[in-house]
Amino acid sequence: MSTKYLGYSAPVCDKRSFFSLFTSQLSFIIITFAASMNKGHKETISIRFVSTAFMVLAIAIFKPFGLEMWQWQSFIHLLCIFSLGLFSCFLTEVILRFAVCMPRSYERGVGYIISRNLRFQFINTPLVSLLICLYRHIAMSHQVDSNKLSLSNYLETLLIIAFLSFAIGLYWRFKFRSRYLAMELEETRLLNEQLRNISSTSEADISGEKPCSQEITLTGTTNESVMLQISHLLYIEAVGNYVKICHLREGEVRTDMLRATSKQMEDDLKDYPMIVRCHRAFLVNLGQVEQIFSNSRSMQLKMKHCHDAIPVSRSNMSQIKETIRRIPYSC
Repeated sequence: MSTKYLGYSAPVCDKRSFFSLFTSQLSFIIITFAASMNKGHKETISIRFVSTAFMVLAIAIFKPFGLEMWQWQSFIHLLCIFSLGLFSCFLTEVILRFAVCMPRSYERGVGYIISRNLRFQFINTPLVSLLICLYRHIAMSHQVDSNKLSLSNYLETLLIIAFLSFAIGLYWRFKFRSRYLAMELEETRLLNEQLRNISSTSEADISGEKPCSQEITLTGTTNESVMLQISHLLYIEAVGNYVKICHLREGEVRTDMLRATSKQMEDDLKDYPMIVRCHRAFLVNLGQVEQIFSNSRSMQLKMKHCHDAIPVSRSNMSQIKETIRRIPYSC
């Protein structure tokens, strides 16, 4: 006696034989997935395993795809769906690492981790939906006609998996909320420590320990100009058709106005890597930043001497962090 299962005819033994067969296949997939990760990634493996188990548990409870028609065989289908979920997670990790060029890293900050997790969801959700939809067509459609491959079935599967992925994502975000907060604080502490190294040269120059510093002349669209030492520049702010140049002169904070654009100032200062754009209205000298206040949503730079708080736009946060890490010492 034989029956069609998984798209081919297989001899029917008993429930224990079926369970042993699919358990061995599942174990092979899990071992392969785990072998691809080193010891430092055990937590990620655990998260993917628990997330996939949660998805399968929800499917087992609500019984979509006509699972109620299969009696004890439904457990075999659930095991296969679990295997497909783990395989999809492994494949998504490979895509993120080699195609998207976003390897797993806890050293790149909380923003990077959140961004990578979002990309993981956007890739994994349609992928696992496609695999489950194909499995429904191959292994389940001969008893339940509604499981045959179609666009509507794929959209149905995608909707179910997307909802479950959203719920799982909320769970992990809540679970690791305190960890993310601790990582944000540690990242900010390291950035501030790096800033102290960066600003040491500027402090030496201002106190007179350094004999000279390069002077520059900033000009606008009129005959007016501002001459200053590059290490004494604090920040430049765009104010209408003018720019406000905040800098030190003889140890005092001075502000001068030039009729120019911040883009013109940025072009004039492009040879000085420590002068960076942090906001569409601000250019700052990272060597004159006293402290960084940062979290995953916003960042502010507290300037030395004037103690002004300069905002950093979300689009410029990664650039600021990379510049601070990349250039430990600069005038």
